[in-house]
Amino acid sequence: MREDDSYRTLLTSATDEYIVNKSRFLCHAAPCETEEDALRFLAEKRACYRDATHNCYAYVIGANAGIIRYSDDGEPSGTAGLPMMEVIRARGVVNCCVVVTRYFGGILLGAGGLVRAYSHSCSLALDKSGVGLMESSARGLLLAPYPLWDKVQYTLKKLPVIIEETVFDTDVQVTLLARTRDMDDIEKTINNQTNAKAETMWLERLYAPWPTE
Repeated sequence: MREDDSYRTLLTSATDEYIVNKSRFLCHAAPCETEEDALRFLAEKRACYRDATHNCYAYVIGANAGIIRYSDDGEPSGTAGLPMMEVIRARGVVNCCVVVTRYFGGILLGAGGLVRAYSHSCSLALDKSGVGLMESSARGLLLAPYPLWDKVQYTLKKLPVIIEETVFDTDVQVTLLARTRDMDDIEKTINNQTNAKAETMWLERLYAPWPTE
């Protein structure tokens, strides 16, 4: 990926539930970097809910949506997988997989009812997972002397960073994540607030999902 590349994807894996006319829909979503990841996620859900009536799915892989797959898994054609895919497309999300598990409740929903149920279930799963923007990022280590920790902690709360870990050793060691475009400003702000007594070292570059506004 180029430095300026970004795309929308899911922040985390999640499961939600929707019940309509006694049919129970378990909706699962997960970020997936590859098609193998998506197939593995699908296989896990099929194994976990092997007694379900249907395990329908839709997944999109690639920043440019190069791989698109979906399945009705025995539901009437076009009533499950495609509506789920349309929801994913409408959100502009890629590198993700959604599986909707249905336990039939004895009341037929009809084609329109199924489309609405699977679309709504997919939306619930995406909402629960959260959508973020995958952006060029950097992981860094901030070393702060104990007397400055309160000031550093206060400063970090105002900066566009994600605190991954804090270790209290001979000094305070903070592992943080930042967008590459913010690195210089973050370092300058910390230096200014601590008179350059807190040290920031950038350890690695990576792509990471950031919550959208």
